[in-house]
Amino acid sequence: MKLHANATTCPKSRLLLCRRVIEEEWSRAEAAAAAGTSERTAAKWLARYRTEGAEGLIDRPSAPKTNPTQLPKDRIAIIAGLRRLRMTAAEIAECLRMPISTVSSVLLRIGLGKRSALEPLEPPNRYERRYPGELIHVDIKKLGMIGKPGHRVMGRGHRYRTKGAGWEFVHVAVDDATRLAYVEVLESEKASSSVGFLRRAVRFFATYGVQVKRVMTDNGASYRSTVHALACRRLGIRHLRTQPYRPQTNGKAERFIRTMLGGWAYGAIYRDSWQRRDALKAWLDFYNHRRPHGSLGRHPPAERLGQLENNVSGSYS
Repeated sequence: MKLHANATTCPKSRLLLCRRVIEEEWSRAEAAAAAGTSERTAAKWLARYRTEGAEGLIDRPSAPKTNPTQLPKDRIAIIAGLRRLRMTAAEIAECLRMPISTVSSVLLRIGLGKRSALEPLEPPNRYERRYPGELIHVDIKKLGMIGKPGHRVMGRGHRYRTKGAGWEFVHVAVDDATRLAYVEVLESEKASSSVGFLRRAVRFFATYGVQVKRVMTDNGASYRSTVHALACRRLGIRHLRTQPYRPQTNGKAERFIRTMLGGWAYGAIYRDSWQRRDALKAWLDFYNHRRPHGSLGRHPPAERLGQLENNVSGSYS
């Protein structure tokens, strides 16, 4: 039993109050004054003691026994079933003709509020290609353009907002074996932009002596387009796509994006989006040639590339 922080009595003192009135023939007012409570409260405990005995002196939950507005269990089960079909709260509310606030509160209560809760827990599947260019991870990060200063500069309570400034799209390509990265900030995420980025990324890796053999992307519209498929065929690249709802398959690109956002996009205060774009080249050079990488034995990607090339040349000597 958990007593209220301001409780005047406890079951032991209530029992003493009742025995003083019933056995020792104290008046109700005297027993209440001795217990430090009101006569009305003393009458309540006396009534419970006479009908239920000592068990009636234990605190009871204040929640009502019945709640007419509570959703039936079968309706909650339907909401949970639709959620496991990956429907959003808005879609479930429209399907069942219920308020979205009610559906959202139910999903939160049963632990299905976040989409990650729908994924089964499994150990991480860590892998790494042996040679540079065997697999390049490609992804796109949508980034808000800089207009007026936002909450990162002015604080969340400030009246200025960046609403309406627009978006720009950061295309990234990361080599699986070396983590060597190539990044561009483009105006769109359409197939034409993705294909142009892929061609320039292939040329970038070629300057390091890396021949791209496979590319892994998610299932975005630009990567499922015929234009992208034809570009991969002309470049002699095999295109792999991640399984639906499993972004961890392309985890090296996801992790690089987190590092990039912290070190470049949000790592400084920029006057505008053009200044942020200009800072990308210097940060990318730092990442590829000087930044220690935890998964590479604290070596930067360019140094890891040299180590792998030496191993390959040594194996054929």
